[in-house]
Amino acid sequence: MAEELAFAAGDYVVYPTHGVGKVLGVETREIAEQSLQLFVISFDRDRMTLRVPITKVDTAGLRKLSTQKVMENALTTLKGRARVKRTMWSRRAQEYEAKINSGDPVSIAEVVRDLHPNVGQPDQSFSERQIYEAAFDRLACELAAMECVGKEEATVKLADLLNAA
Repeated sequence: MAEELAFAAGDYVVYPTHGVGKVLGVETREIAEQSLQLFVISFDRDRMTLRVPITKVDTAGLRKLSTQKVMENALTTLKGRARVKRTMWSRRAQEYEAKINSGDPVSIAEVVRDLHPNVGQPDQSFSERQIYEAAFDRLACELAAMECVGKEEATVKLADLLNAA
């Protein structure tokens, strides 16, 4: 069974609604008289431990870190021109939240790009800032884990790309 497992202890993984976490290992628990094998994943930023049944990995959307190519596409997206729709903020906010929770780095980069505060632009609302910061943080965490650097270094890299655009 061990050779079939998608992740090993020490692997960094992405859970769509929580971001980057580290697999601590696999444990077996007795739940409702069923023996379940669970991946134990730690999310340091949120001080949270999540247990995902091995059989539910695909439906939960748990995945390995992005490939270099996917991250390059996301970083290229950051440099693009913001596409702000003229729909009501509540509708856009829902779309942005869905993109962030998809866990897809390119979709998250679109949110960062579209909500990045530009000089000469009116101040953002509190909810716009919150969504922007959540997307930026999610992207920075995955970039940091991929490149084996600190989150601060990844944050600086993303900020430089956004400010150069």
